[in-house]
Amino acid sequence: MSRKRRPAYRQSAPAERTDAQQAEDLEALARKYPQDQEELLTEAAEFYSRAGQHDRALALYQQVLDGDCEDPHLVRALRIDALWDAGRTDEAREAAKELRRRHPAGAGPWHIVAEMFETADEFHDAADYFTAAVTHLLGSATPLTVDAVRDASDATGIEMLVIGRHRVRRSLGQPHDDLDQLAHSLYEDRPPRLRTSSTLDDLHAPELRAAAGNDPQALIASIEKLSREVEARRSALSRPRLTCALFWSRDEFTQLLDTWPELADHYGTEHHEHTRHVEQMLQRLSNEGGPHLGIAHATVNDFTSFSREEYLSLKDGDTRARYAADLAARGQATPWPPPRNNPCWCGSTRKYKKCCGNPALT
Repeated sequence: MSRKRRPAYRQSAPAERTDAQQAEDLEALARKYPQDQEELLTEAAEFYSRAGQHDRALALYQQVLDGDCEDPHLVRALRIDALWDAGRTDEAREAAKELRRRHPAGAGPWHIVAEMFETADEFHDAADYFTAAVTHLLGSATPLTVDAVRDASDATGIEMLVIGRHRVRRSLGQPHDDLDQLAHSLYEDRPPRLRTSSTLDDLHAPELRAAAGNDPQALIASIEKLSREVEARRSALSRPRLTCALFWSRDEFTQLLDTWPELADHYGTEHHEHTRHVEQMLQRLSNEGGPHLGIAHATVNDFTSFSREEYLSLKDGDTRARYAADLAARGQATPWPPPRNNPCWCGSTRKYKKCCGNPALT
């Protein structure tokens, strides 16, 4: 059955709409476009949680689960996280045990719950959940090698779980085991520009977390020092040309399709689908070993001028690729991925790890 197309959602600037208002907007869209209800209602639930309206968030998650839910494990994990945020920690723990018994086949649900425990400084529970996730998804008989992870069906998700496990075990002061060594190998196998520290142990140093608890300014100073070291190493290299994915902001995306509706055949009609496609494409290139990846920020006026000056067809896919390369050459591109705790590249107000970098959403 073909799905009814709906126009790209024109969301107001975050400063003009509260989280609760954005949640209400998404609920209204879900009523209008029931074929997208699961995605719209789960996003609305997240906004309600951010607004402190936990009962409304939990009710929406349950509504999705009671319907024809395409990814119930993911929605259950999001609901568990919302229970914890609501202060209903005992319920969240029991629900986490139940989800674990269901053995989710994707990394996303595992990662959401493990990071929930980690964020609450429940490191033993977090480490236990990370370990169970890796053991289940990778397989207990699989050799603990970089190649085995890279060949897995969800390589990126498993890598994030292995490295997340290392992070919480460092906070617990536990000695390295075979999975921790795998985490080091996976980190060292990344392209140099994707490594923000010389070793994974340096990146996950427990003193950074201790500084956050005792002296927030000390934590900020440590992060700034690390950032300066990273920039110094990057500056020492001849700056390589980024291989970029072309990204249109929400307003530019709407203007693009208003100007050239036929480009919907390439981009679709939904901005959130475009954003997800960009993240998935870059993750795929990264998994294939592609170095120096980035996001090229496009505008309709500039794209029109570029195409006219180069005598290129706006509808040609090669034109879009050449435009992305031109933006990178002009310095109008940003490296991908951003640090996991930095603002997401898509322009949302969320951290990358909670937005496009969340494995559950890619």
